[in-house]
Amino acid sequence: MQASTITARQWRMRYRVYLRPLGCFLSVGAATLFFGSLGNGLIIWVANGILLAYLLLAPRRFWPAYIIAAVVAHLIASALLHVSWQVNLLYTMLDTIEALIAAALLRRRSTDLPNFTSPFYLFRFTVCAIVAAPAISAAVEGLADLFIFHQAFLPSFQHLFRTDALGICVTTPACVALFRTRLRKLLSDYSNWLRLLPICALCVAVFLQNELPAPILLFPVLLLVLLRMGLGWASLLTLFVTTVGAWFTSRDIGPYANTPVSNALGPDIRLQLFVTSLMVTIYSVSVVIENLRNTEKRLLYIANLHTLVAENSRDVIILEDSQGNRTLVSSPDRFWSGWSHEDIQAMGSLERIHPDDRLRVSSAISDLRAGADGTLIEYRVGGRDGAFTWVEANLRTVRDPISRKPTRLLSNIRDISERKYAEQQLEDAFHAVEALAVTDALTGLANRRRFDQYLSDEWRRALRERTPLAMVLIDADLFKAYNDTYGHHQGDVCLQAIAGALRKAILRSSDLGSRIGGEEFAILLPNTYAEGARQLAYRVCEEVRNCAIEHSGSPHGIVTVSAGYSAMVPLPGQAASLLFDTADQAMYAAKHSGRNCVHPIDVPDAINEDADADTDAFPSINI
Repeated sequence: MQASTITARQWRMRYRVYLRPLGCFLSVGAATLFFGSLGNGLIIWVANGILLAYLLLAPRRFWPAYIIAAVVAHLIASALLHVSWQVNLLYTMLDTIEALIAAALLRRRSTDLPNFTSPFYLFRFTVCAIVAAPAISAAVEGLADLFIFHQAFLPSFQHLFRTDALGICVTTPACVALFRTRLRKLLSDYSNWLRLLPICALCVAVFLQNELPAPILLFPVLLLVLLRMGLGWASLLTLFVTTVGAWFTSRDIGPYANTPVSNALGPDIRLQLFVTSLMVTIYSVSVVIENLRNTEKRLLYIANLHTLVAENSRDVIILEDSQGNRTLVSSPDRFWSGWSHEDIQAMGSLERIHPDDRLRVSSAISDLRAGADGTLIEYRVGGRDGAFTWVEANLRTVRDPISRKPTRLLSNIRDISERKYAEQQLEDAFHAVEALAVTDALTGLANRRRFDQYLSDEWRRALRERTPLAMVLIDADLFKAYNDTYGHHQGDVCLQAIAGALRKAILRSSDLGSRIGGEEFAILLPNTYAEGARQLAYRVCEEVRNCAIEHSGSPHGIVTVSAGYSAMVPLPGQAASLLFDTADQAMYAAKHSGRNCVHPIDVPDAINEDADADTDAFPSINI
């Protein structure tokens, strides 16, 4: 059973190029036979509408096959109706040209498929297929009747135009809808046929009586079919109503056959107007329904997209009214672990915010409610466990679309604790690198770069405030001989010991001890006169001697240092290098005076013997 089904389907797919023109041949032939049999009572001509539906759905390379099939069917059916060959050939040519004109105007590109729920396409269909193409065909027939058959032009034109236009108006949408919804599957749906049976019976009953204007009852029935079953079934039912009405009206049966003599409109015109109004109603309602469905799909898409974004976004979305009541909270457990959705929604705007950040957040919210558009703010929020988390909130004002007054506050809140941690690490690393850049790696004192920067800053400040600035320069005595005797590693240990002595001697945090050369050190003393510099220089020499570092190449047997100092109040036009140069001269003078001393007074014994000596024994240099 399954094998035979697959074989039949493969057969249909293989020969569908021939089956579809065959279907066009059969449907056009049947329509021509049925409606042609109505004779002078013809009110609608559906053969052109069927051919136009095939052309609108088929690629242009297949059009010749459909045209040939329709022409042959029309010729054979008309011959069976005993129509003369001249009239048969004329009408066949006119019907074919009419369908071709409409198809060419409606399908200028291969992608222009029919869409009868589009207002723009309906307008094009009305102008091209219902008005222009039938008018051209009817005009040619009217001229032929005038010059060949010697009949009046206008009656022929009006009759052919009405019947062809109505046939295309009713038939083409119905056939397009049926063909595009897989006609075989559609027709095999017996439930739809069962629903249509009582409706078809009602249509027949409407046209079987002559007294009541019962056709008006078909409007709500057709609308119900349109709403429940779609445009295809509604168009098919309209075609059935038209066929039934044409059959009975042509035989003087039905409400439109009972026409008063005083009525200028004949039965055929009245029925045509009724069918036209049916199709206009169906078209209009189908456009509205399609717009509503598109809007519904769009709203559903937006709702699904909003849900997708809200559930998978890192942000927590909070919507508040003007009183601070939260009407929307999404994904509250992103960073507020421990709080339920109801807890977060019941909280106020400033609740659970760190006390140090509350005033700043409150000020930002007040600005937004006063009319500001938005702001970006960082603050900390607390969880149920009491721990605080850093967040970044993008606050936006939601305005009334008409009055433009602020009505609500939209907050997109993101957990930035990881970013804050990374920023803190980066800041710590920056400070560490900055410290390394201004620190001597061996001694831990400030390096020459830091010393020069500090000297420049303090010089400008002393110049501005008219305060003194002092400097002490220190050099290790006979350090080259120490390195040659004990090695460079021990020399580094010696320098570290001297640096430790400097730290012990420096008593103020504002004084900067630096290593500015190989074995040369400097101390910068802001707001210090020469006496303070002299005392510090003696303390450094004494601390170094107290280290008692063995030095066989020194006459003292231990490592000693020589120090020079200088102090001055900067004057405009002087450079900071002046202070350094005078201190450097004093240090070299101390080294030339025998080392292990402080210049300008070469009294090392006095330093050792009397720590409380009179300050007059150690005069300072005032520049």
